[in-house]
Amino acid sequence: MSQVSNPKKSNRPLYFTRSELGLILAAYSARVAAGEWRDYALDHLTGSAAFSIFRHTHETPVFVIEKQQRHHKERPQFILRDNKRVLCKASMVQDVINHFDKLPRLISG
Repeated sequence: MSQVSNPKKSNRPLYFTRSELGLILAAYSARVAAGEWRDYALDHLTGSAAFSIFRHTHETPVFVIEKQQRHHKERPQFILRDNKRVLCKASMVQDVINHFDKLPRLISG
């Protein structure tokens, strides 16, 4: 007799943990205070969660931090994307956040 997997369990949305979200929001708030970013959105899908960062509210996201996990027993992978390409992949959210320091910043004069 074979065991049938529960389809509801495998189709659960993925979420950021409290500590992951805290790290992301700390980096986000520093850039908001600097006037670089203005808005964000959270999306929770089957197998992935996304934190989208916007420079202006009615535009496409400037960056997206995505958490992907194909199977619940695997470690999640974090991906930083701009609107055209993947900028960084890491197994820890802090590594993705640290990548922001390597990117050019807006200078207001």
